[in-house]
Amino acid sequence: MSARIIEDLGFGAVYLTGAGVTNMSLGLPDLGFIGLSDMAEHAARVRDAVDLPLVVDADTGFGNALNVHHAVRTLERAGADAIQLEDQVMPKKCGHFAGKHVISTAEMVSKIRAATDAREDEHFQIIARTDAAAVHGIDDAIERGHRFVEAGADILFIEAMEGLSDVERLPALFEAPLLINIVIGGKTPVQSRETLERFGYGLVLYANAALQGAVHGMQQALGRLQSKGQLDEDPTIVAPFGERQRLVKKPIYDQLEERYNAG
Repeated sequence: MSARIIEDLGFGAVYLTGAGVTNMSLGLPDLGFIGLSDMAEHAARVRDAVDLPLVVDADTGFGNALNVHHAVRTLERAGADAIQLEDQVMPKKCGHFAGKHVISTAEMVSKIRAATDAREDEHFQIIARTDAAAVHGIDDAIERGHRFVEAGADILFIEAMEGLSDVERLPALFEAPLLINIVIGGKTPVQSRETLERFGYGLVLYANAALQGAVHGMQQALGRLQSKGQLDEDPTIVAPFGERQRLVKKPIYDQLEERYNAG
């Protein structure tokens, strides 16, 4: 449903976040509780629901370079157009949590090479993320970024940048496109799409905007129900019944039902 809304509003791509799947499906924090099968199952559902390019969070690749190779094959078959692969120690943490640890640059380079070898579609994109800025400093993150691009990463993602000066200067340091992740309430300062485009970013990720908006909406609607003992079809509180049916494309199934019952 989230992907349907994203497509309906005219966004250019949809991101399947590991944190979102963990929070919404399990009710747990983003601390490495989900695996490849969870992400592949959700990816297949989203792929079936929308035509947008689909970026899937592959976390650490769920193991070593061999696991990465398998993960790429699995997620590509599930309908992903790109995966995000990060250099945290497994089990990973949300990029905006404290206490992260990263693997060696050499090990991550091996994972990226495995990912590029595994893909069958040449247009399938490998997004290489480093969390080293919070662990070893921004200079180490920059050095890792160059190594990751040399290893074959199509897009580079330096997570949890805290200074606006770093946000502004980093795109000019790399030949590959840079992704920036805006976590609402997280460490990276929020900037407008126009500003980030001017800085030179190729992709802006709001990984949990839909999740946080949905949580707020549920709290508002259910809070009113709890306090008032009644909840009407108030469009300032809940989506109308008809809007819900439009998003799940019920009219199409009504037409199909009529077609197949005609004879």
